[in-house]
Amino acid sequence: MIDWIKAARLRTLPLSMSGIIMGSFIARWRVIENGGTWDWKIFAMAILVTLLYQILSNFANDYGDGVIGTDKNRIGEAEQRAVASGKITANQMRNAVILFAILSFLATVGLLYLAFFKENLMKEFYIFVGLGIACILAAICYTVGKKPYGYLGLGDIFVFVFFGLVSVCGSYFLFTKTFHWDMLLPATAIGMLSAAVLNLNNMRDIENDAISGKKTLALRLGFRNAMVYEVILLQLPLILMLVFMMMNGLHTERKYYAFIFFILMFPMTGLRRKIMQVKQPSELDPFLKQVGIMTLMMAILVAFGLNYF
Repeated sequence: MIDWIKAARLRTLPLSMSGIIMGSFIARWRVIENGGTWDWKIFAMAILVTLLYQILSNFANDYGDGVIGTDKNRIGEAEQRAVASGKITANQMRNAVILFAILSFLATVGLLYLAFFKENLMKEFYIFVGLGIACILAAICYTVGKKPYGYLGLGDIFVFVFFGLVSVCGSYFLFTKTFHWDMLLPATAIGMLSAAVLNLNNMRDIENDAISGKKTLALRLGFRNAMVYEVILLQLPLILMLVFMMMNGLHTERKYYAFIFFILMFPMTGLRRKIMQVKQPSELDPFLKQVGIMTLMMAILVAFGLNYF
């Protein structure tokens, strides 16, 4: 059981929840402002679905890299991979991937039933079912298949789209049944921070990936340029959220408490400086968890700033 818990990589779960929290609670703020109601059951189901997607992705990543042989050359890896180490067999992990794919699909259908069936929105239901299937395939195909996109340097794009745009805008739509263009700002902010975590992961593994032929974006850019890319990804999200608040007139309405998220500027600045000082790829590992938690904190502070202060 301990080996399965380790393979699930629990430290990645806070990041996966950030987009759902961001989109759901911006939706709550707007729904309540317009005299509507916000269903907590939809939020709870959305969190369950995104956690299942993340665990599915982690299992599929472990299986894909283990079968291909990428994990055999890992040096100083904080999280020893289950399949590569032999603690879980490739067959067992493949069965776990299939099981979590099925569980993810069933949970997705349950979520969409709650969100759309009461209002008989069948078109939206089927569109989101298709979107859910796309999320499941994206989670699996990062390292699994004949041409896994993670080995082609496309991981950053997929993470930005699914952790950012789909997670934030999708969860927002579940409550409001509408799409507002300004939601692209918080969606981009979460997407960039999610890509920052992946880039840190790929920078940490850059030497091993070069040996294994896993051509991540970090490897294609080189360690130095990947560091510049990382700084950009970490610097823009708070600015995007500030623009979002200003566009919605919260400063003119004197709702300054909505800007509480901006206190993260200080720890984020310190975090960027520490990352920039790193010379050895293996030293980047602790920062993955820190950026993930920072992303979750931003989502939580935005949620409370808009709804509860």
